[in-house]
Amino acid sequence: MAFPAYLLTKSGEEIRPEVTELSVDDLPPGDVLVAVEWSAINFKDAMVTRPGNRVARRYPLVPGVDLAGSVIEAGDSSLHPGQAVLVQGYDLGVAHHGGFAGCARVPAEWVVPLPDDVPPRSAAIIGMAGFTAVLSLQRLRVHGVEPDQGPVLVTGASGGVGSTTVALLAQHGFEVVASTGKTAEHAYLEDLGASRVVGRAFAPEDGRTLGPQLWGAVVDCVGGSALAGALRTTRYGGAVAASGLTGGNELTTTVYPFIVRGVALLGIDTVATPIDERRELWAAMATEFPMDLCQEMVYKEIGLADLTDALSLVLDGAVRGRILVDPNR
Repeated sequence: MAFPAYLLTKSGEEIRPEVTELSVDDLPPGDVLVAVEWSAINFKDAMVTRPGNRVARRYPLVPGVDLAGSVIEAGDSSLHPGQAVLVQGYDLGVAHHGGFAGCARVPAEWVVPLPDDVPPRSAAIIGMAGFTAVLSLQRLRVHGVEPDQGPVLVTGASGGVGSTTVALLAQHGFEVVASTGKTAEHAYLEDLGASRVVGRAFAPEDGRTLGPQLWGAVVDCVGGSALAGALRTTRYGGAVAASGLTGGNELTTTVYPFIVRGVALLGIDTVATPIDERRELWAAMATEFPMDLCQEMVYKEIGLADLTDALSLVLDGAVRGRILVDPNR
């Protein structure tokens, strides 16, 4: 059985992409064979194309850290042929061939059965970005954050995680303030539910150790100076859920937000989320996530031949929302 694939190979420090044809014999070991119907581009997918990156752990590699499709072969698992499923995280697309191909073979313990009201295309739109948003909200709720505690700031709001977070928080009754450097995307973010949109300079730079208490909570999709600014302007007892590093992987701050205002910094990891929790959250996705806004978040749909250019756009931060990938197009 042959299928199309977007394959990265490495020669010295050079990483070369090509659209090629693979067979199931070329796939890594696994219990479940999946016909991939949709994938979507995440920042990590773009990172693995960069020379010297520390994300990919093997080459040749088919990138794609999440995929949605249907089971071809279920092995000894509880799944069955034809069942709609999602796979995301773990080693997918970084050490194990991922979603930018017509087929994937994965361990059964990575597979999430999709509920009937979440079709594969919608699952791909939500994808790792939307799951990050859902997990961020879940962690904020555990901390005790409620809509009446003040506005929630979302940084990097026009990106994949940011867009899905804005829509998700608005659906759950939060006043959402979206931060983006892209003035052209203000209307888009308001359509997703943002009550107002601010620029990247949302925290006053007045030299004070702590800024004004502006946010009941923050979902930070950027890292770096944006995360530092969010911490120093979060209200007493609030929390910051951090999942991004597009703005840098270093954090320059003080202990004052934590010991003077009792602010909590919550790290959001969606790669190694235990499968039982992942399946539980996806089982409730149709009621938790604003499914009617999925199409609004789609920037474009592409085939494998357009992936190289699209991945470059993601690296440049030039994409709004989600780029869907149809590996059979």
